[in-house]
Amino acid sequence: MTRWQERDWHPNTDLGRLLEASGASRDALALRVNELTWQAGIRTQYTNTSVTNWVKRGMIPRPPTPACIAAALGERLRRPVSVADIGMSEPRGGNPDVGLDFPRESADAVRGVTEFWRHVDRRAFLNRSFAVGAFAVPVTRWLAVPADAATDHRGTRRVGREDLDQLWQAVEDARLADSRFGGGNWKSSSVATCLREYATPLLQDTYTEETGKALFRATAELTRQIGWSAFDAGHHGAAQRHFIQALRLARAAGDVQVGAYVLTTMSLATFLRGHPSEAVDMAEGAYERAKNLPGGAKVLSFAKLAQARAHARAGEANEATAALVLSENLLDQARPDSHPAWMNYYTHERLATDATEIYRDLGRSRDALAWTRQADAMPADRYTRAVGIRLAVEASVHLQNDDLDQGLAVADRSMRLLSRVRSARAHGYVHDLTTLLAPQQRDKRVAAFIEHANQSLPAAS
Repeated sequence: MTRWQERDWHPNTDLGRLLEASGASRDALALRVNELTWQAGIRTQYTNTSVTNWVKRGMIPRPPTPACIAAALGERLRRPVSVADIGMSEPRGGNPDVGLDFPRESADAVRGVTEFWRHVDRRAFLNRSFAVGAFAVPVTRWLAVPADAATDHRGTRRVGREDLDQLWQAVEDARLADSRFGGGNWKSSSVATCLREYATPLLQDTYTEETGKALFRATAELTRQIGWSAFDAGHHGAAQRHFIQALRLARAAGDVQVGAYVLTTMSLATFLRGHPSEAVDMAEGAYERAKNLPGGAKVLSFAKLAQARAHARAGEANEATAALVLSENLLDQARPDSHPAWMNYYTHERLATDATEIYRDLGRSRDALAWTRQADAMPADRYTRAVGIRLAVEASVHLQNDDLDQGLAVADRSMRLLSRVRSARAHGYVHDLTTLLAPQQRDKRVAAFIEHANQSLPAAS
């Protein structure tokens, strides 16, 4: 039975106005809110009548439902919608818009990001909302001014090389854990704690201009990595906030390469959430801003790869192929001693993994299978999630070619790998296979695979 907060009932005109602007029916809103609350671990059964009570009588359901209503409307309106915007009281946990700001001044940015780190908790964003409009101001401001002037700071202790080394070690540890075990792995929370308890005090300590730039650079990459892990785990609201703060820290560092890398990551997240056109713009912006920098071949290659993926998802074959060719050429130009250490993971095998999916999306199965063979050298013990996803994509190509035997064989390899990772994103690839296989469920092998997938891997949103 639904519990309601006590209050005098009046029509909620704010909610009614936004519901009308979104174009969603009351049934559609109720259905989406149920999906979001279930993802947050709470089973609800809201109906058309529930929505009528929210709008006409001003009833306010218990948290996290108000945040889920705001998230559902934000998805429709393609912009952030807060609980305050829909005329409902703030949920426990503070301001729902925390982390979405991109201050113009460096000092304000430092205050904002430290406040975000102190109070952020993934549980506050369990609605998994993603509003592409939340990126508009941060991206515009970064493209306009990608690098701040260097600043120093005076605090209680001096930041030194050992502090920076520890931050970069945390980055590497987080990246490896994410690749091997998925964004939902236990390590993710400990890395977030590193930001809150270790990096936050460093930003308030004493550092020179050069040390300050290095500090902002390291914290930007650590924040980006935490954001990607959150995205992989399906916590899209938390991920967006981390990406925005990472982009602002990159600007504070005066490091356009780091900023371009963060913006490219935002592009990947954007197309994966169903906005390929906006993703293309972000990837192109990252490339254009960084293309004249020395030693930037890998970052530029990664930007073009993200652009190719977005074009392919939109069915734009010529543009996707051109971006992929340029990405490969740029990667071939990268010298081992010229690119930043945080791009070491980006190899030809990594490019080939994404190229497999690009050509799958374009319906060019022969090219997709050729690229997947080039990716075979990627070690599954280190890049478990990436290899598992690539095998799921390869399996889908075989199934589209009506090769059930090979498709099931590769799908089984994929599921064995991905059962070892906690990744809503990766598990979604396996559930895509179950959808492809559904018409053939009379085959006992198919039925067994679908049953195993449904029991072993949580469905992604």
